[in-house]
Amino acid sequence: MKNYILLKRILIMAIFPIGLSSCALFSAAGFSSKGLPHTNVKGELISTISNTSTNIDHSTWHNLLQKYVDEKGMVNYKGFKNDRKTFDKYIKMLSENRPDHTWSVQEQLSYYINAYNANTVKLVLDNYPLKSVQSIDGATTKEFVSMGTKQISLGALENSILRRMNEPRVNFAICKAAISSPRLLNEAYTADAINEQLEYATRSFINSPKNIIKPESAQLSRLFDWYSGDFTGGSITIGEYINRYSEVKMKNWNNISFKEYNWNLNEKR
Repeated sequence: MKNYILLKRILIMAIFPIGLSSCALFSAAGFSSKGLPHTNVKGELISTISNTSTNIDHSTWHNLLQKYVDEKGMVNYKGFKNDRKTFDKYIKMLSENRPDHTWSVQEQLSYYINAYNANTVKLVLDNYPLKSVQSIDGATTKEFVSMGTKQISLGALENSILRRMNEPRVNFAICKAAISSPRLLNEAYTADAINEQLEYATRSFINSPKNIIKPESAQLSRLFDWYSGDFTGGSITIGEYINRYSEVKMKNWNNISFKEYNWNLNEKR
């Protein structure tokens, strides 16, 4: 059994998702947070900009998303490449405005989500054209995301920062540039709208064709298998969590299967 568990962890490390059970494993895999601050959400998340030392301007990223991402989350990467100067300016702004402990949880969440999504787009642009991000060596472990003097990986940003902030809805806000991934929202996340944006991203994903939910059965996105612990804190089950957002209420949670994950690039053709 121990050998089976170790093998499963090694296989999971080959793709984006990874569990949170071993800090040493994170560090060895390039998943260290490098001491970057991440405040836990306590109670109900409220959208506000009145409780922080700074308010980051994500309008450049917002405008790019409006131009090059459609309502289904499909991305015009060629358009991004043609607007590379503006895009790189936003990436540079993120690097020059690293979060600190005086930032509110709202500002931290919006910054880290935008940083993850923008740097995932950067990863694609730096290796374009490509069929899948899985073809890129070190896609999740290479420390290319710049935050001040810190360089971290996408894996660290996801697993050692965002998923540790006690807000499971972030799983539906970050886009892995894949067909089966939660879609890239065509607007920037902001502190003054973060709760509503996370709510929208969650409802949109759960009620999309990426999940087939019926009263007596469900075929769920593989995300609910990989990240099950994020949604089942306390005494809640995965079914109870999904029923909070699903338009179709599941009654028999003993009949669940998980869909194959399509890693092909989420490119608008």
